[in-house]
Amino acid sequence: MAVLLKYSFGLHRCNRWQSLLFRRSKVTDAAKFRAALLNTPPTEVTQLSSGLRVASEDSGLETITVGLWINAGSRYENPNCNGVAHFFEHMAFQGTAKRSKIDLEDELANMGAHLNAYTTRERSAFYIKCLAQDLSKAVEILADITQNPKLDDAEIENGRGVILREMEEIESNQKEVVFDHLHATAYQGTPLGNSIFGPTKNVQSIGKQDLQQYFDAHFKAPCVVLAAAGSVHQEELVSLAEQHFSKMNSSVDMNEALLAACRFTGSEVRVRDDSLPVAHVAVAVEGCGWTDQDNVALLIANTFIGSWDRSQSGSVNSASKLTVASAVDGLCHSFQSFNICYRDTGLWGIYFVCDPLMCEDMLFNVQNEWMRLCTMITEDEVNRAKNMLKTRMLLNLDGATPICEDIGNQMLCFKRRIPLHELEQRIESVTAQNVRDVGMKYIFDRCPAVAAVGPVENLPDYMRIRSSMYWTRL
Repeated sequence: MAVLLKYSFGLHRCNRWQSLLFRRSKVTDAAKFRAALLNTPPTEVTQLSSGLRVASEDSGLETITVGLWINAGSRYENPNCNGVAHFFEHMAFQGTAKRSKIDLEDELANMGAHLNAYTTRERSAFYIKCLAQDLSKAVEILADITQNPKLDDAEIENGRGVILREMEEIESNQKEVVFDHLHATAYQGTPLGNSIFGPTKNVQSIGKQDLQQYFDAHFKAPCVVLAAAGSVHQEELVSLAEQHFSKMNSSVDMNEALLAACRFTGSEVRVRDDSLPVAHVAVAVEGCGWTDQDNVALLIANTFIGSWDRSQSGSVNSASKLTVASAVDGLCHSFQSFNICYRDTGLWGIYFVCDPLMCEDMLFNVQNEWMRLCTMITEDEVNRAKNMLKTRMLLNLDGATPICEDIGNQMLCFKRRIPLHELEQRIESVTAQNVRDVGMKYIFDRCPAVAAVGPVENLPDYMRIRSSMYWTRL
């Protein structure tokens, strides 16, 4: 992977030498050389007759990560069944028709493997990290836990208890609470406003019939991607998929067609709690979906705003004006810009933690930087943000698990894995004018969604926040 990235970025910086280099070689050798640079290692994709997609990247590591990524999450739920996707995720650890929970845990432990799962608003994933030699066993276990879950009353009650305890822990994580509130107000009245966990009353009432209906509706071959990364061969993975997933429902994937559009609403929710030591605030405008052509420019804008916390050294010398102001003036404890994408919409904004009487000053500096992004950002600042984005992108692909996750998510979002050289080209093609244009389109004079928890008396009222979303031209 490191060699690929080195040559991929090296090609861009050395364009003026390419013609000389390839002129000295045979045409066929040059074509092979370019192909090697652009496709090492390649992501191989096979679609089975059932509609199941199998994708892998052979990076030669001694370990592998293999998993299932599924078009299912809280966005596909209605208020009556909200939380069932997350509940089903927990049932994967409760055993199957042929493996008890203890047998499953023992088998994984004997392999030295690790089974994990997660649920988001649009995705569910089940994956195993193990030695390369245990690929066939890992795929068989994944097929068993996702196709033959044990939905007996005892297992359901056990899973229910685990989820309720997890929900109690989440309630103490103020960042998670704020982002749930942000989605609830930004997408109020739509499925994206639903919590991933669902309300407590739903968790307490979900039963076997609800779980079975969820399974029948979403675990269909066209909705699923089997992804793997590490020391894995595509032919072997395809053979295992045909062996273990041949009985998966192959009816046409209607999830995307039935998925309702989610309306963004500029609004706010505040939960004032003066017993908390610091205020947690998130402010966001409506962004774009995964496949929108503006997404890369918004990612660069997001990187330009950046992130910071007071444990970082050298902050006063940062090129980010918001970082310098936060460090010198003590505006906040930390801040983090974010760009959350969904199929057809998104949230672009910032989350920060500050002392009770610093909310107004911090938000003033944030919005001032947003307006500068929309009107005055320079080429040097954009180039710096592009380099930071590329570095972050590559660091996020360090290891078999993040690569496997990237394959699974991209196959569901884009129907293909976008190669690194193409991503780099998309990033490099963005100019300061492009960033200013998307800023004017998505940020300037737009109604934001605001969520705040803690001692937030000092946070300006919504109309003042809204009035600071533009600069008056003289």
